[in-house]
Amino acid sequence: VVLVRDIEFHSLCEHHVLPFFGKVHVAYLPGEKIIGLSKIPRIVDLYARRLQVQERITEQVADALMKLLEPRGVLVIAEARHLCMAMRGVEKQHSATATRALRGVYAHDAMARQEVLAMVREK
Repeated sequence: VVLVRDIEFHSLCEHHVLPFFGKVHVAYLPGEKIIGLSKIPRIVDLYARRLQVQERITEQVADALMKLLEPRGVLVIAEARHLCMAMRGVEKQHSATATRALRGVYAHDAMARQEVLAMVREK
């Protein structure tokens, strides 16, 4: 398992044009190809640097890695604070949103998924 965790990102909500920001954790189980570790945050930035929604960033990063590397599995978790939640409407200052995308073995094998989730939680 290759895991890059705590990748900081910033984006703008396409609905409210207000910032949201947080961290992304990306894990993949290599097949025959691997990628340089610095390329994973660059992929996150590629999708975050446009008007966006968190759910789509999470899916796009997972899909990009599946297409690029053809790994046995990909798991992407995004955790973010949305200023549209803090400044507008419900005005909840400390709420956070988490999204997850599972591909390959991580979508089908609960034990493999739990192994990676435990690695993400380790500090």
